[in-house]
Amino acid sequence: CESRDIMKILVTGANGQLGRDLMNVITAGGDDAFGIDIDTVDITSREAVHDVFAGERPDAVINCAAFTAVDACESNAETAMLVNGTAVRWVAEASDAIGAHLVHISTDYVFDGTKIGPYVETDVPNPQSVYGRTKLVGEQEAMALDSGVAVVRTSWVCGFHGNNMVKTVHKLAQERDSLSFVDDQFGHPTFTSDLALLLYRLALDRRSGLFHGTNQGAVSWYGFVQEIVRLMGKDPAMVLPISTAELQPPRPAQRPANSVLDNKALRDAGYQATRDFREPLAELLKLL
Repeated sequence: CESRDIMKILVTGANGQLGRDLMNVITAGGDDAFGIDIDTVDITSREAVHDVFAGERPDAVINCAAFTAVDACESNAETAMLVNGTAVRWVAEASDAIGAHLVHISTDYVFDGTKIGPYVETDVPNPQSVYGRTKLVGEQEAMALDSGVAVVRTSWVCGFHGNNMVKTVHKLAQERDSLSFVDDQFGHPTFTSDLALLLYRLALDRRSGLFHGTNQGAVSWYGFVQEIVRLMGKDPAMVLPISTAELQPPRPAQRPANSVLDNKALRDAGYQATRDFREPLAELLKLL
C-alpha cells in the first residue's frame, strides 16, 4: 500500500472517555495525536483556541469537548451553551484559519424522539432538553463557515475510560439481586473503541457532511442492560422493566423515547457498517 504523509490530529476533550480512545487509535494508526482538555486549554476562550491551533497547526481537528452531563445541563444552561455551542464556533474558526479539517461530535438528543422508525440525517431536529438544544447550536456553529466539516451524531456512548452505563451496570449487578431499567427509550449503544476508529477515518478522508455514527442494533435501555448482565454470566431475568414515568426521582432532562440513528449517510458514502453493539460490549466487559 502506498505511503502517505503523517498527519497531525488535534483532539479536544482528550481526557474524556472518547478522547482517550481516539488518542490511542490515532497513535496506533501511525499519526501524531495532540490532545487538549480543560486543564490545558479553555475552549470557551476564543483567544486560547486560536493560539493553540495556530501554534500546533494540525492537519485535522476532532472536537470531543462537550458538557455531556445531560441533567446538569438543565440547571447550568449558560455553561452548556458556552461549551456545547459558542466554543464550537471558536474551534471551527480556528480550524478554518489554518486549513485543518474539522470533525465535530454531536448527539441523538437533537431529536424529540417521536418519529416512528430510525432517524436519518435529513430529519428535522427538535431538541427537548438544554443539552440537545446547545448541541444543535454546536452543529450549526461547526458548519457555519462552510469550510468542509464533518458533524457526527452518536448515541449511548460507552467505553473503558470514564463513567457510563456498562460500568454502572457491571458494578450494580454484582451488588444487587435485581435492577430496574426503562423499556420505553430506544437507541443504538455506541462504543468508543469503534466510534474512535470511525472519527479517525473521517479525519483522514477529510470527509464533510452530516453523519449518524453509532454501533448497530436498536435496543431499549432495559434490553441493553439485560445483554450486559447476560454477558456477565448472570440471569437476564434479574433486570426488570419500568417506564420512564416510573423513574424515582424523575430525571430533570427529557430523553427522546426513540433515538435510533440510521447511519444512512455513511452507507451512502461507501463506508462499511459498524459492528453490532454486542461485539464491542463483550470486549469491554472482558476488560472490566
